[in-house]
Amino acid sequence: MPNLTLADLSSEIEANVRRALAEDIGSGDITAQLIPAERLASARIITREEAVICGTAWADAVFRQLDPRVAVHWQVKDGDKVSADQTLFRLEGPARALLSGERSALNFLQTLSAVATRCRHYADLVAGTQVKLLDTRKTLPGLRLAQKYAVTCGGCHNHRIGLYDAFLIKENHIAACGGIAQAISTAHQIAPGKPVEVEVESLEELREALEAGADIVMLDELSLEDMREAVKLTAGRAKLEASGGINDSTLRVIAETGVDYISLGTLTKDLKAVDLSMRLAL
Repeated sequence: MPNLTLADLSSEIEANVRRALAEDIGSGDITAQLIPAERLASARIITREEAVICGTAWADAVFRQLDPRVAVHWQVKDGDKVSADQTLFRLEGPARALLSGERSALNFLQTLSAVATRCRHYADLVAGTQVKLLDTRKTLPGLRLAQKYAVTCGGCHNHRIGLYDAFLIKENHIAACGGIAQAISTAHQIAPGKPVEVEVESLEELREALEAGADIVMLDELSLEDMREAVKLTAGRAKLEASGGINDSTLRVIAETGVDYISLGTLTKDLKAVDLSMRLAL
């Protein structure tokens, strides 16, 4: 599937930010009202640890929606690797807007940068191989497109966006449809042209999926020996995706079996927010 770009997300970003500001500010930031409305301030946002940055457009939208008088001056861009204590951007404008928008802007940045940072770690582990690391649907509700964009900033790739843009026929679907061949045949009938991926748990199921015309076959927790054999059996007739039970120590050796893709739920699911801070000056 094609990777998401910022051009795909303009309306999504604005909607994400509207929801974030609504839940945080509600009927009004009562603490910010302690500050005279005409008071101007500047601020800089720093990272307290190494990270790969993502979320600049969301931070921009926070302050744009709050008060268009706020000026945002970026010193980094999405995908940049930064070091501890590095300044990411500076703000100038009404003090109330800077303080009211601080938490929402940092929430987007710390979460999306966490995804990008994690993805860069895994991308580095398979550097020099031909494999593509794919994300999954294990994302935060309401932030799927944002997280999938962050995946690309970290050097990994997007799988399907949702349940609508590609078939992924798994064990329970196969059982309910009456078998692998029947499921693939029906998929081709109801949505011609949509990618059809099927999960298999053995080389025998792989053969059946290939004969039925699957575009992608997901190898679910196959042994390394079986993965290598699967690559030989497939011989380019379909793309192969390894999935399940994959960690830092096994990732590269799986990549070296010759599979085309490795999907990892951990790219968007197991996150540690990047430590960011805003420092205000009046």
